[in-house]
Amino acid sequence: MIDSALLAAEEPFVLDPGNTAWILTSATLVLMMTVPALAFFYGGLVRTKSVLNMMMLSFGVAGVIGVIWVLWGYSMSFGTDQAGLFGNPFELFGLTNLTNEDGSNILAGSGVPAWAWVGFQATFAVITVALISGSLADRVRFGPWLVFVGVWGTLVYFPLCHMVWGGGMLGGTGWVAELFATPLDFAGGTVVHINAGIAGLVLAILIGKRQGFGKVPMRPHNVPFVMLGSALLWIGWFGFNAGSAGAANDQAGLAWVNTFVATAMAALGWALTEKIKDGKPTSVGLASGVVGGLVAITPGAGFVSPLGAIAIGLAAGVLCALAVGLKFKLGYDDSLDVVGVHLVGGLVGTILIGFFATETNLWDGAKAGLLYGGGFAQLGAQVTAALFAMIYSGVLTAIIGLIVKATIGWRVPENEEISGIDLAEHGETAYETITTGRLN
Repeated sequence: MIDSALLAAEEPFVLDPGNTAWILTSATLVLMMTVPALAFFYGGLVRTKSVLNMMMLSFGVAGVIGVIWVLWGYSMSFGTDQAGLFGNPFELFGLTNLTNEDGSNILAGSGVPAWAWVGFQATFAVITVALISGSLADRVRFGPWLVFVGVWGTLVYFPLCHMVWGGGMLGGTGWVAELFATPLDFAGGTVVHINAGIAGLVLAILIGKRQGFGKVPMRPHNVPFVMLGSALLWIGWFGFNAGSAGAANDQAGLAWVNTFVATAMAALGWALTEKIKDGKPTSVGLASGVVGGLVAITPGAGFVSPLGAIAIGLAAGVLCALAVGLKFKLGYDDSLDVVGVHLVGGLVGTILIGFFATETNLWDGAKAGLLYGGGFAQLGAQVTAALFAMIYSGVLTAIIGLIVKATIGWRVPENEEISGIDLAEHGETAYETITTGRLN
């Protein structure tokens, strides 16, 4: 993500059409990652009776976050720092006061209008919250989910975004930088994936298992949907990572190449792990490996070399493939493997920056990785930032989740969960079936 120091640089506010076009294009690609990409990916993974509800959870996030991002989310994320925790929510409320002293709307140093940056960052907030929904498939009511989305975005995502990218405590002059080095998160290892992954784990435990979990088959109902969603995620992720350079520059090119090669390696690593472990590589596994690789390269896309990206992709492919089985051993029902893919993949990518960060393209205060002569400082910063993100998100998610559970409740009734949440919650089904010669 563009360094907050760059946004504060005292340079003329001159529009750069190339950078602006790239950020707007990237924002569109990242929005595609939620709708339709994640909706298809998650929708294909659930059973027939739950596909519409699963896809609606993603669409619902876009609705809620889209509105509150404009009202107070952007201001909390990138407004004037408040004790290192969040930005002033009233400073830019409703996107007022975005103009500079000369009357322009251009961010200093990048030549990109603030409107474009607002839109780009909005899509990050949307995809982060939507990722959590995969841990709750088949059993959560639509209304309480939307309430959670608004509260969690306000109390968890916006502050953590500010801490890392908006000049807060995990940025260039925060306490982690004083202890070790400036933590590096190019496009969302801590802010997006560790954040969403630990939230998914907490909610899966809090809300409880699906009826029949571990006893009856719960296979994906539409594997082509899964493959399509994975492919669209891969394409959209180039906007996610390369767009996070903040400009159409050499670092954006590096991030693009690293995103491509790490993902390719992770897909192969997952397939090989399945072959060794289970005897056959699967299409769902390959698609999941793609997502795991995308997750893992996200925090370091602009900071590592292509060789480092290959190593990160391989580690993610193998470790995420092994991690998805933990839910059966530990007994939590993370329906669509948010923990195994996003939490584990986010941790892998965030921590391995401490080994593979090269000497170039680093933010002020950051150091090269252990394998490039930088010592243990950057590794210490990465581990500390990852642990902080897990604790912060995990504790607040538990509090919000418990309040929702105690007040309006999370789950549909048992009989509705068994018969199908689509019909119970939305009064419709995804597919027409033929019985006695008629369409039902």
